[in-house]
Amino acid sequence: MNSRVREVMSYLVFGGLTTLVNIVVYAICTMALGWSVLVSNILAWLLSVLFAYVTNRAFVFHSDRKGAAALLAEAAGFFAGRIATGAFDTLFMIVAVDMLHLPNLVMKVASNVVVIILNYVISKLLVFRSSDGSED
Repeated sequence: MNSRVREVMSYLVFGGLTTLVNIVVYAICTMALGWSVLVSNILAWLLSVLFAYVTNRAFVFHSDRKGAAALLAEAAGFFAGRIATGAFDTLFMIVAVDMLHLPNLVMKVASNVVVIILNYVISKLLVFRSSDGSED
């Protein structure tokens, strides 16, 4: 299997695990702890994005950056990208479902497909570039 296919497959596997982290944390917070939807969702998002950063860095893109400043910049870029795609997802859903009255779940799936692709592109091209500036 070539390295690009392996990278995409790893990205999809860890993306699935990230989704699982998000759902489990959300469920624990809302059902077991009785926390509000807002607080639970924010914590679930934060922990799942942190999980995604660590796994993407180590197992998908094999980042070689070292040092506190480099790691902080990389993590900040990763979180910024996820904030941007989260905002896209929210805006897309408001327009598609609330304003255009398109089917809720169909639009959520469509939005998530776009978000997954955007997250991969942002991670590959902007966040996890090789420290020497080259690609793989």
